[in-house]
Formats: sequence, C-alpha cells, structure tokens
Amino acid sequence: MRRTVGFPWFLLVISLIISTICGATDTINADEFIRDGETLVSPGGKFELGFFSPGKSSNRYVGMWFKNITEMTVVWVANRESPLTDTSGVLTVISPGNLGHSQFHKQHRMGRPNTSIAAENPVSQLLDFRKSCCDRQKQQWLLIKRGSLIQHRIGPWNGIRFPGPPNPREDPTYKLSFVMDDEKVYYKSDLIDKSFVSRYTMNQSGVSQRLTWVDRTRGWVVYFSMPSDICDNYKLCGAYGSCNVGSSPSCECLDHRFVPKDSEGWVRADWSNGCVRRANMSCQDDVFLKYSGIKLPDATHTWHNNTMTLDECRVECLKNCSCMAYTQLDIRRGSGCLIWFDELVDIRTMSADGQVMYIRMASSEAEESKGKKREILIASLVSVVGIVILVLLSLYVYNEKLSDLPFFDLSVILKATDQFSNSNKLGEGGFGPVYKGILEGGQEIAVKRLSGESRQGLDELKNEFIFIAKLQHRNLVKLLGCCIQGDESMLVYEYMPNKSLDMFLFDQTKSSILDWQKRFDIINGIARGLLYLHQDSRLRIIHRDLKASNILLDSEMNPKISDFGLARSFGGNETEARTRRVVGTYGYMSPEYAVDGLFSVKSDVFSFGVLVLEIVSGKTNRGFTHSEHSLNLLGHAWQLEKERRSLELVDPALDIDFQTAEVSRSIQVGLLCVQQNPEDRPNMSSVVFMLRNEAGSGEIPQAKEPGFFTRRDIQNSNNAKPNSINEITITMLEPR
Repeated sequence: MRRTVGFPWFLLVISLIISTICGATDTINADEFIRDGETLVSPGGKFELGFFSPGKSSNRYVGMWFKNITEMTVVWVANRESPLTDTSGVLTVISPGNLGHSQFHKQHRMGRPNTSIAAENPVSQLLDFRKSCCDRQKQQWLLIKRGSLIQHRIGPWNGIRFPGPPNPREDPTYKLSFVMDDEKVYYKSDLIDKSFVSRYTMNQSGVSQRLTWVDRTRGWVVYFSMPSDICDNYKLCGAYGSCNVGSSPSCECLDHRFVPKDSEGWVRADWSNGCVRRANMSCQDDVFLKYSGIKLPDATHTWHNNTMTLDECRVECLKNCSCMAYTQLDIRRGSGCLIWFDELVDIRTMSADGQVMYIRMASSEAEESKGKKREILIASLVSVVGIVILVLLSLYVYNEKLSDLPFFDLSVILKATDQFSNSNKLGEGGFGPVYKGILEGGQEIAVKRLSGESRQGLDELKNEFIFIAKLQHRNLVKLLGCCIQGDESMLVYEYMPNKSLDMFLFDQTKSSILDWQKRFDIINGIARGLLYLHQDSRLRIIHRDLKASNILLDSEMNPKISDFGLARSFGGNETEARTRRVVGTYGYMSPEYAVDGLFSVKSDVFSFGVLVLEIVSGKTNRGFTHSEHSLNLLGHAWQLEKERRSLELVDPALDIDFQTAEVSRSIQVGLLCVQQNPEDRPNMSSVVFMLRNEAGSGEIPQAKEPGFFTRRDIQNSNNAKPNSINEITITMLEPR
C-alpha cells in the first residue's frame, strides 16, 4: 500500500458550498451573477474574488487576491488563456460546482476547483482555509517535479514532520496536521495567528518560496526558500552517497564501508553514480548497521506496515534478499515499519532532526564495527587524563579572554618576519600592515599587525579572532593564532601566495591569467563561503565588507574570504539590524546599509553581486566610466542585459573561448543580487543553486533595477556623507 501527498504548500483550494449573494458577500447562487466591479469576499475577510486587470493591461481577468493587502497580490486566475477585452463581463454558476464568465453572448467554462455541492441548488462560497488531498494509493512524501524528473523531495512523513528543509516543526505560525487512514489522506496547516498573512510561490526553475506580508515595510518578505541549499537537489550524490552542506566537497559516501562507484568522476565532482558497498553481501548472513542523523532516502520503492515493532521490521527485512534497509515508520508513537527494496538515494546529513535507519551490510562489516568500538573505548579511557590536562591549559589561557586558537610569542613572530622588515611586507589595510613570515618548521604565515593609527583597533582584532576561530570552510581564510603582547596586537593566518583577487582582476598585465574557468570557480567558491557564513556555520554571520581585496587566492587560485573585523553575528530568529556606525566600502555597500545603516544577509548578497559583475568585466564598480552614459558598472550591466547585449560586459582580457551560458548566467545572478530592494535579492542558497544549474540562464528571473543605479544616487543622498573617494574601508560616526 503506497500513498502520496501532492504539493500542499503551493495549492490554493477554493471550496464550494451553499448560501446567497448580497453586495460584497462570500456566496453566489445558480440564478445570480457578479458584474465587473462586484466581488465575493471570504468569511474571514482574507480573500476577494472578482474581475481585475494586471499591471498596465486593459484585459479583464477573473481571479482571487488578498483582500486587505495594500499591494494587490493575485493568487489564482481563472481565464488566463481567454481574457475579456472590456468591463462587460459577468460571473455565474453554470452547473453544480462550476464557475463561468461571459462577455455579451460569449460564455466560458472555468472548472470546478475542489467542490462540495448540494446538487439540487448549486451555490459557490469562497473560503479562507486549505487542505491538500492526496492519492491514497501511494506513499506519503512531497515531490517537486519538472515533467517526469524529480527536482526536490521532502519526506516521507515520520509521524511528526516531513524530514528535510524547510522544517515545518520550527514554524511557530502554523499548526500542521497529517491524516492517513483507510478513508482519507490529507495534509493541513492551520494558522495560529489569524492576522498572519502568508503565501507560497514556485517559479519556472522549480524554486519555491514562502513569503510573508510585513505591514511596516508594506511588502512581501521571503520567509524560506526551497531548495534552501545544494543538498536539496534530488539525488545529487547518487546511491549511498550523503550530501553535507558543511563539508567540501558536498558529497561523500555514507561512511568508510562504501566507496565511490566511479572514482574518477567523484574527483571531478560528478557524484551521480554514487557509492557501492566495499564488501559483497550474501543474503543469509547479512546484518544491519545503524546510521543516524540523516534525511531518509527516497521511499518510492518501499513497503510499510503501521503496527509492526522495530524488531519485527528487522526480521521482515532479513527474510527478503532484496530488502536494503528499514526504519521506524512513526517516530512519534514508536511503531510501524518502513522497508526499502532498491538502492538508497537522496540522502543528506542533517545537524538537527535527522533520523535513524538500519542498512543491510555484509557480516564482516559488523565484526569490524565491534572491533572498532573496543578500540574506541580503550582510546577514550586512555585519553581522559589528556583531556583533563587540556581543560586545565584552556582555563589558564582563557585569562586572556581568547582561547580558541594558539597564542604566538612575540619573539617567534619577530624572528619569522625578520623584525617586520619591509622586504617581507605584503601590503597595508585598514587594520594595519601585513607581513609574510616563515616559522622554524618552514611553514609560511601572514601576520596582520595592528597599527597604532588604525581605525579598527583592538576591538575589531578581537572580533575577527573570535569569529574566524569558530569557522572552518575551504573558502574562508584559516586563522592560525594571534599575538597580544605589550603594545603589539597581531593575527596570524595561513599564507596566500597569490595575495588578493583585486591584484589580478584590475591589473592589465595580470588579468589575462584569470581565464573564464578560473573566474567562474572563484565566483562559485565565494558563493559557497558566503552560504556557509549565512546559513551553515554555528553562527549566522554578516561579513559587511565583502570586496575584491578581501578575497585571497591560494597557490591554486582558490578563493578565501578574509577580514572579519567588521563582521556581525545574528542569533535565534534575528535577521537584520540597524547601526549608527556604518562601516564598509563604497561601491560594495548595499543602499539600505549605506544610507540607513540597516544590514542583513541581503547586504552581503548585494556585495557579492558587485563582485560577480567585477569578476566578469574586470572593472571596478566605483571606478567605472563609459563614454556614452554616466552609469556605474551595475547600471551599465543592467542596461546591457535589458538590451540582450550582456556579453559585451565581458573583460576583453578573456580569451574568446569561454562558456557563454556560464557567463550569461553569472551576469544574471549578479544583477539579481544587486537589486535595489533587499527583499528582491535571492539568498545565497538560491545563488549557489542558480550558478550550478546548467539547464540554462533563461530560467533565471529577470532582475529589477539595481541599487545605486547611477553614481549620483549616493552622492546626492542627504544621509550619506562619504569621507573617502578611494576603495578603502570607511567608518562614519553619525547620529540617526
């Protein structure tokens, strides 16, 4: 017995029952009609049904929209393919449960969406609630498809929630219900706060969003998106592969008992062939090993029983050599059995709300597991003394208030940098000078030394130290330690031999070294690093000073985000903040931050968009000039995109042999990121997804006008007073 749930978050349900019509009421009888200009209003006053014209169009459509929202938002259209040309239309019930509209002698049938009708006296009523019904013959999961191909999957239902983001359990605005019995199957969400206004959308690329209405800003704000990260892409890591957004690469085999099926493809980041067991199974002597903290695999080829215990489930699975795994069906009641009969696909590692499943393995793997447990136990006992010593040492170091990374003695730094000689000086920033050093073991380091004239000071040094010490990602610069001794304050980093991105990108002789593949890899690397900061790290961090000079390049030209002195962390449900102290770099700062001091993850998204356009063009945003107009780089790129000439933006230093689809997609994504309104900009999970989506740039939404469309926008602002015309980090102290 298999059941399926449709797409409850994207279905708008109109139920039809009995009453009469009077002015702006909620019902319409079979012998009555609604003229253009009259409407039906749902009993709760949430929705309104009537005729409307979208935008500047003069055509008239029958549709439904939110009643008490200042920005008219249509949620359903009846006659999308057959609009009326004037206001003479009427709306009526032409048969039980079927609405129709007419224009003079023309009559159009509009269908019967989810009908509940008294057949002898048909009446239609507009309701406020929704309930998704399902095909009871299939399993209980949520799928998003493009044609017959699955794009994203959530589920199966485990008795509490649909595992996999977005996680309904954490949503305080809805009470969720899932009913599955012999008579019916449906999924329902009831608003707890009836004043809360929300809608679900899905674009042509399969990206779905839940948006909420904010009265203060009089606009819609994205509450969450699906896919929320790269691991939401269906079957990304193939069979027995697990996706983990916190690791790099994102795909890995479930554990050491599995190996890549195509090792060469795995190295090239082609994980589609997945993994295979390293030891062959024999069926009769097989065992089941426990895997925890995962999103359960695709349950298309499964069998379930609602009453079995977990032990009975194991016995049932062991009887059938085709059974690959089993788990508990209902974790809420601790009962039920779910069995897989095919390869396990679409698995991801989950830091929270992950589930347990038992996978069939060769008996030899169980013996190894027992041996390893004994080794681990012995090692744990032996290491207790060592742990105690480490704790005592940590407490000693904590007297300095910074204990996450080693402290370097000043004498070690002086020796490594040859007394901070000018020959070892790598450059100068807002923090102070940066020197190259070599430790006694031969390790190369970069030492950032706090200048006595620095605007950032000791607080920013501590801020950067604390943040980077807690972050680990291949696209973030690695902090090795610090030195605070006497008047000296320094941070010690891994050495980046290729220095910063701007030294290549904006140099006429070096820019040719950055071919398109390197540039595209840099764009993707920065995007992954920023996604980690915003979503996947232990802290939600806003960088606030993302720019080309803060992107360091290692020996293989891999990008590393650096300089966290101005970063801020958000906790809990905090999403944005306002500051009187505006810090950052003009040309990269978002409009809402530069003018009003308001910053959020969307501020970093704006800076990233500027970076993308600079990487494609090889030109700086603030230094950009053009003989035909006074637009900045953002405005110039937007105009070219509107005129379908976006490839003219490409850096002349690039060889003509580049991937035009990747370039076009990068430009479109960059323009989406620099849109004027923060709510229009995508989050970084959507950015990473769009950059990886090889289906074509035509599926990426059209960008609206960018922020700071011309250079004059910020120069004419009464609130913005730039104190520097150079691309350096600035700080303005200004009462607001």
